[in-house]
Amino acid sequence: MTTPAPAIDGDLADILDALAGLSWLPGFDHLTTFIRTAAEAAARGELTPDATQTYLAALAGSSDGTDVLTALAHLVARLSTADTNPALRNLPLDQQKEAQQHGEAALYNLTDPDLHQHASEASAAISSY
Repeated sequence: MTTPAPAIDGDLADILDALAGLSWLPGFDHLTTFIRTAAEAAARGELTPDATQTYLAALAGSSDGTDVLTALAHLVARLSTADTNPALRNLPLDQQKEAQQHGEAALYNLTDPDLHQHASEASAAISSY
């Protein structure tokens, strides 16, 4: 008999609750619903080791950068650049440049292979199961 995992609480619950206030952004609620659904499925014991391993790799542990964290990093860079986000084009040029520089720094940091290493290793540990 397995011990059931705890319900979603703590930091994850707090973050998801805080992000629920952004549900007016198109599609944003799908992202937070996915996170909650995956966490709840794991807590109920509904994930297989293979599914868990795949989640870890697809979320943040892909060796070639094809994971959700990398996609989010590219989205941050895209949203912070006036060339790809016309909403920023009316800002003063110095603000546009500053936003773009921070977006590029976020992209650089969030795609650093070291950031993905632990999720990748967790996935690999499960795949040898």
